[in-house]
Amino acid sequence: MSNTFRVNAKCSKYQLNFKFEAGTSRGVMQSRDTFFIVLTSEQFVGIEGWGEAGPLPNLSIDDIPDFTELIKSYCERITAYDIPAHFEEILDFVHHFIPPHLPSIRFAFEMALLDLVHGGRRIVINSPLVEKNHAIPINGLIWMGDKENMLQQVKDKLKQGFNCIKIKIGAIEFDQECALLEFIRNKFSAEEIELRVDANGAFSSDEAIQKLVKLAEYEIHSIEQPIKKGQWTAMAKLCAHSPLPIALDEELIGVFGRDEKHQLLIEINPAFIILKPTLLGGIKETQEWIELATDLNIGWWITSALESNVGLNAIAQYTSGLNPVLPQGLGTGQLYFNNITSPLTIDEGFLAFDLDKKWGNLP
Repeated sequence: MSNTFRVNAKCSKYQLNFKFEAGTSRGVMQSRDTFFIVLTSEQFVGIEGWGEAGPLPNLSIDDIPDFTELIKSYCERITAYDIPAHFEEILDFVHHFIPPHLPSIRFAFEMALLDLVHGGRRIVINSPLVEKNHAIPINGLIWMGDKENMLQQVKDKLKQGFNCIKIKIGAIEFDQECALLEFIRNKFSAEEIELRVDANGAFSSDEAIQKLVKLAEYEIHSIEQPIKKGQWTAMAKLCAHSPLPIALDEELIGVFGRDEKHQLLIEINPAFIILKPTLLGGIKETQEWIELATDLNIGWWITSALESNVGLNAIAQYTSGLNPVLPQGLGTGQLYFNNITSPLTIDEGFLAFDLDKKWGNLP
């Protein structure tokens, strides 16, 4: 095989429809748009490489009006390049080909090129998930709703065998959210059920510490993004004085370059960072965050960002190769009525890859 190859590319927009109203502190979603790219090459006859770019509304930095035109333009431009065929060189190529302010497009081309060179079998990385059927521990996600709805979600996740539950908070009365956490703790100890909460920046900086003190009563593993991003001094103060560990999530979005990433981690010094490849710019960018965090003894886990199974598959394979110990946030593949059929399965709180199941077709 040649050391380089050329590709043809096409892209299409697709609407994913939720099975329920997905509530967050930024509003309720009933559907979301994503974009698939398909790469072919004369050097890889009869093979397609799939990628997905799915910017999240009101969160991704590439949630912009001209996104459709931009992704189409990069599908046209890439045809002029000789692309290297090896893993690290592919990542470097995409890193230079797509600018950092288009992170989901970067990730889409990473996964599509890697899929293509691996034979178009939706194998992005040779990982234990696929090669050895090593399942990944994941958290069960509880979406925002009224107290009764959230309580039913909790009961369902516990029944399904999850021992780590992540609850989105900040949309209903704080006292009701505490009552929900108290319900869980009255039934299960911290050794039996790990509880994570995600505020999505819902607390004001003035009230945050009092709420963190209250949440600590329920032996919470960690809280994601208690206050809005961009308040480095206030967040650093919270991290220094919080009775429970703080994880940065939205805070990482739009932070470019190794030096700026390092400065953020040094100044805020969180207990954990949460990594969403679609929002950060793909595998290469995520790996840089992990290396910096590891050097500073900051923990991490990886989370999907409501991609279809195409994007989730790439994230899961990358995550598996890192041999994660903590439960990861990769349980979003069952959210949609019209997801792309895939071998990804969830059982007893683990994400697995069933080699007997086939991939469906792209729309």
